[in-house]
Amino acid sequence: MAVRRIMPIITVGDIATASRHHTDILGLTEVMNHGWIATFADPDSGLQVSLMTTDLTAPCNPAISVEVDDVDAAYARALASGAEIIHELQPEDWGVRRFFYRDTDGIVVNVLQHL
Repeated sequence: MAVRRIMPIITVGDIATASRHHTDILGLTEVMNHGWIATFADPDSGLQVSLMTTDLTAPCNPAISVEVDDVDAAYARALASGAEIIHELQPEDWGVRRFFYRDTDGIVVNVLQHL
């Protein structure tokens, strides 16, 4: 299993309002928007940040999103480690399979693979 991308997720009250700061101040470009989560990227480096109101299918918002090339292997490793699984591995309507775990400091991590 290899990590392909790591992206912070900022919980906000209103994506449209919050996005203006990230686009106006940092020059980021919106690359995805599902209404409840939007991702913004630097046009030169491709580095990204997401803004989220409330996760559509999970019981809480994650703080970070980690894209891997084999989500099944990542899930097996999470289970073997004894990590608390917050959101079971499942496919989502927007084209990913993902699960959430809580780390030892209480941070919720979204681990995903694009389908």
